[in-house]
Amino acid sequence: MSDNEDYEDVRFDASAVISGSEGGGLSTPGLIAPGSSNGSISGGSSPAERSYDDVRAPVDTEPSSPHGRRKSIQVHLERTAKKGRYVLTADDPEIRRILKHGLEKEQAERGLRNPQRVRFRDLVFTRQFSTFDRQNSLSYDSPFRGWFTLFWLCMALLLLRVAMKNWKTHGSVLGGNEIWNMMFERDVVVLGITDGVMCAATAFGFILQKAVLGGYLTWEGPGYIIEHIWQTLYLGAVLYWTIYREWPWTHTVFIVLHCMVFLMKQHSYSFYNGYLSQVYRRKNLLEQKLRELAEKEPTVSRPTSPVATSFEVSQQDNLRQRRRSSNSKASTNVLEEKSALSTIAKAVESGEPLDSDQLEAFSGVVRDEIKNLSSELRGKAASEKNSYPNNLSFTNFADWTILPTLVYELEYPRQERINWWYVAEKTAATFGIIWVMIVVSQAYIYPPVAETVRMKEAGMTLQERTREFPWIVSDILFPLLLEQILTWYLIWECILNVLAELTRFADRGFYGDWWNSVSFDQYARDWNRPVHNFLLRHVYHSSISSWHLSKSSATFVTFLLSALIHELVMFCLFKKVRGYLFAMQLLQIPLVSLSRTRLLKGRTILGNIVFWIGLFVGPSFLTSLYLIV
Repeated sequence: MSDNEDYEDVRFDASAVISGSEGGGLSTPGLIAPGSSNGSISGGSSPAERSYDDVRAPVDTEPSSPHGRRKSIQVHLERTAKKGRYVLTADDPEIRRILKHGLEKEQAERGLRNPQRVRFRDLVFTRQFSTFDRQNSLSYDSPFRGWFTLFWLCMALLLLRVAMKNWKTHGSVLGGNEIWNMMFERDVVVLGITDGVMCAATAFGFILQKAVLGGYLTWEGPGYIIEHIWQTLYLGAVLYWTIYREWPWTHTVFIVLHCMVFLMKQHSYSFYNGYLSQVYRRKNLLEQKLRELAEKEPTVSRPTSPVATSFEVSQQDNLRQRRRSSNSKASTNVLEEKSALSTIAKAVESGEPLDSDQLEAFSGVVRDEIKNLSSELRGKAASEKNSYPNNLSFTNFADWTILPTLVYELEYPRQERINWWYVAEKTAATFGIIWVMIVVSQAYIYPPVAETVRMKEAGMTLQERTREFPWIVSDILFPLLLEQILTWYLIWECILNVLAELTRFADRGFYGDWWNSVSFDQYARDWNRPVHNFLLRHVYHSSISSWHLSKSSATFVTFLLSALIHELVMFCLFKKVRGYLFAMQLLQIPLVSLSRTRLLKGRTILGNIVFWIGLFVGPSFLTSLYLIV
């Protein structure tokens, strides 16, 4: 009942109850109306009537009225504290049985639709293009496409202005070229080799999953512990290597961020396949129990075993429902479960004789569970060749490594072919934007950064440097915003689309319209969909299912992990821990709560203004803190 419905002024209309009409009463016996046949309700078989027929309860042999109709049923409609909501009560025993039967059926159907809380949230991958992709018909026909053209025209004119100024000052269009020299004067080959070693090292997860499949160890035992230790060593080794080589910030940012990508890919691959390995073990155990049941000879007499007799055939449907709602698909300790399967396993283990009805009921429940487990092992795969454990091949792992997604699935939507002209276009755009970013950094960011370094080398005190803080912030305010937008476009529009085209990956929803965000939680969801999906499945939902955290606690854990990773990147850049970015990241939590208050809720323009102010001022403010303090 919706909140808008109100029955305060409803009055009873006697003419509304007409003899023979729907709702006019119940006929007997068996709730079949006079003149109907085949157990159907009179007046046809409309969906409403069929729905009613599904929930009707069998009627005992009671004396019927002379007209073949029951007497009127007295019901009471009680008002509740919430407007538009009422409680319906009835004193008639039969209507109570009908309502109870209907509620039980609804709960059973809900259990079939919503099984027990799973560890990994399902994500839907579909064919789509990114917003600014020319193949996206919605963007191509957008009335705002002229603004997109204007932006790149402004960038071209900006580059022309910088080139003219560099020619006037340095006699070269490239200017001092410090950024370019920093990027390519040393360790470029070492950087490439390091990235290749990082990529190859991710195969550890594949080898571990093959060992789990082979039965050398179990995922719930030492398997996931080994994976956690490996991921910690992997991250520590990469961070140590960047510090040891004393790389410039360009090398460091590339390697550290790519390390995070590989870590998330390893985690998703290992933990999802580890979960499926437990499902696979459970399926094998139940298939063994099913074979044992098939080999049992039914007894003629009723079994006397307390374990066997505890399972009543009449309760088969109820126990099937209880099985679906109570036990985990990854559990391999069937005897310890509080489910029908536990009863069956104990009955088989006891060795006591079972009659034919019990054997049939037991086998039916086990077959249902095996069917559900087989469906889980197949996931969204269209064919069995991609289901677990067939997916544990080196080809599948190598394909997963280069796919532009951080959430592992058994199968993804793919395009039919590769458009090599599109690959060339996006590749050219990638290198072009990198060059634009170098020019902007050289012209507008390098001078104020170099000035902060000069102040420290000159021995200026913190108080003296702090006086320059507002000017440093204002100097890098616009350049950092521009670099932030260009970096986002470079990665999520160019690089990921190149990888998607090369792998024929069809789901290119790498971002949403984050520029229209009215709160920071909306921005967090939309600006980086691959990372958001990873955090949603492997941090937020896993915290709820594995650690039994509340939604608010799981949200805090997700923000905390994200803040720690961002601060780790800043440590690698500045070689010191200050916690400024960490604090600002956690500050988003109260800001999200603020966006849901009366002050900002429903005020789209105001929320978007607050968002853009934060995105505008935040990066330059934080960068200045790390540079000056």
